[in-house]
Amino acid sequence: MVIQKFEDIIAWQKSKQITISIYREFKFNKDFSFKDQIQRASVSIMNNIAEGFERRGDKELKKFLFIVKGSCGEVRSMLYLALELEYIDKIKFNIFYNDSLEISKMLSGFIKKLN
Repeated sequence: MVIQKFEDIIAWQKSKQITISIYREFKFNKDFSFKDQIQRASVSIMNNIAEGFERRGDKELKKFLFIVKGSCGEVRSMLYLALELEYIDKIKFNIFYNDSLEISKMLSGFIKKLN
């Protein structure tokens, strides 16, 4: 399949889903700095995939995909904090963690394909 627009990228689709889920999960969280940070990290995943793709160059896209992998790591790190602070339970943690890890693995495959 030829990717014609960033919306065709499965990692972008999954990152949009996790972003919406994170926004919903932390919507009423009163720790505003925490909420802001995890939301910004999740948005960064989908937006950097889009921005990298729109730059229309494999070198630029690859650079942005590495940034995205960093944002995936940031989300996972924040999830540990959310779990320890009891903002989420272990079930939600596992769902978000596994989704983020899956996106990161997809990005690794995408990066390898670009090499």
